[in-house]
Amino acid sequence: MNKENPLLVVLGPTASGKTRLAARLAAVLGGEILSADSRQLFKGMDIGTGKDLKEYTVAGKVVPYHLIDIREAGQRYNVHEFKEDFYRVYAEIRARGALPVLCGGTGMYIHSILQRHELTAVPVDEELRQELSGEDIEALRGRLAVYPEIWRAHADLSSHKRLVRAVEVAEYLRLHGLAPAERPIFAPYVVGLRSEVTFRRARILERLEKRLEEGLIEEVQGLLDSGVPREALEFYGLEYKYVTAYLFGELDDARLLTQLGTAICQFAKRQMTFFRKMEKDGVKIRWFDTEDGHEGIFEKVMAALACDL
Repeated sequence: MNKENPLLVVLGPTASGKTRLAARLAAVLGGEILSADSRQLFKGMDIGTGKDLKEYTVAGKVVPYHLIDIREAGQRYNVHEFKEDFYRVYAEIRARGALPVLCGGTGMYIHSILQRHELTAVPVDEELRQELSGEDIEALRGRLAVYPEIWRAHADLSSHKRLVRAVEVAEYLRLHGLAPAERPIFAPYVVGLRSEVTFRRARILERLEKRLEEGLIEEVQGLLDSGVPREALEFYGLEYKYVTAYLFGELDDARLLTQLGTAICQFAKRQMTFFRKMEKDGVKIRWFDTEDGHEGIFEKVMAALACDL
């Protein structure tokens, strides 16, 4: 880690035990947690997002945490907003002399910090998005190709949504400048948690059943009753999308458990795919196996930190 701008990162797919590990490391190293979870920042979305706030208490002492419960449920939040919030809180943590520990599974949030992505500042152009919504992927690729390479080098050509965003960015850069912001230079220490697929699936399904027992359905019903629109909950995906469908009578108990469990497992696989992309982009991740258990992982990470730093 850069001694001037230190940053410890703990990442991994859902149900891998990130929060427990990050909180314990922060407690030992004098750190504070910055959450990199795109849904835990919403108030009232506790069970479905797995906030597990009790895990921030280590040996009877609460580890400070940030970027949780900072928006009302039903609102939207994007990568650029996350970056602005992250850098603000990071500076506050360093001013207190503490170690910032970035923890989460939203790879795009973490990657935007580690790779200093400036294009997240390009605003949404709803008119252009509406214009592009009817074009297929090949048409969008053709449209993007007319822009200079420097404006489209970042582009992901694999999906309609990402191509629309790529055209949006290129069109903005054609008309405007984008001055790079002054940001800290990190040499982060990135810890990754991984599991064998069968083990990961078992943990996900076990946790889902526990969340249902703890009141996941009642939580989603409460959000609907409070005025959060159905489309907002569907946008948040996974637990909120499927339980909303259940509450509207579109899924029965068995299908809710089966379909939601499958969707979460697929999501975890996509998370791991994104983390591998981060490695290809030059992010060094030191991987640890969750099969070693919480104590085993903690001991191995502490030994690695002592050796590497």
